Amino acid sequence: MRVHVDPSRCQGHNRCVLLAPGLFETDDQGFAREANQGLVPPELEAQARRAAANCPELAILLDEGP
Repeated sequence: MRVHVDPSRCQGHNRCVLLAPGLFETDDQGFAREANQGLVPPELEAQARRAAANCPELAILLDEGP
């Protein structure tokens, strides 16, 4: 699984950073971005889904492909 933060949608609420600090980080302006090139280890997939579901701007995209 991979995560991606759409910078055109992100408003800097940073709920994703709070819910999944190993998957997201903030940039110099306080907006969220994916950490580790967006790679999600299997043990953090539930956190990735929770972060995406809690984003008020729907800025987190999940790619569950192979």
